[in-house]
Amino acid sequence: MQLATDRLILRELVEGDAPRIHEIEAMPSVWRYLSKFPETEDEAAEYVRGILVEATDVPRLVFDFAVTVRGNDRLIGRCGMKRGDSEPRDAMVWYVLDPAHHGHGYASEAARALLDFAFGELRLHRAYADVDPRNPASVRVCERLGMRKEAHHVENVCIRGEWCDSLIYAMLRREWEAK
Repeated sequence: MQLATDRLILRELVEGDAPRIHEIEAMPSVWRYLSKFPETEDEAAEYVRGILVEATDVPRLVFDFAVTVRGNDRLIGRCGMKRGDSEPRDAMVWYVLDPAHHGHGYASEAARALLDFAFGELRLHRAYADVDPRNPASVRVCERLGMRKEAHHVENVCIRGEWCDSLIYAMLRREWEAK
């Protein structure tokens, strides 16, 4: 399965993506905003293998796509969602890009394609993002998508020994369809 935009292809991950995922997500400017990241290439490979197994689940609850620029299959990031186990019409979305590709609108474009799929083909009711408030670029992506801020949780998660806040941005299918 793949999703396409004018500039991007979001394709299924393959085992060969693991080193690149590790390379991107081990960058300090990236991992500082991730609650969990592959600390080694072996952990990245294990993650990808797990995603490949989850891709065969029925119903499929996890979608994690490699983000590539059209005409070049090199992974520049990931964009995905996890539907709720008890409520599969609700999903948390995410996006992670190589900082070398920031500032081009790729995260918004990839997330928009993901939400089109989520609300269109999957008929999800709600999608949300859990954003670190210290990451203004990620906040801007949510705002560009038309998501609304639902919550600001204070020191609700401990990441690598530091208590961190979370912003919850969300959107309902009817809001997506109205824009």
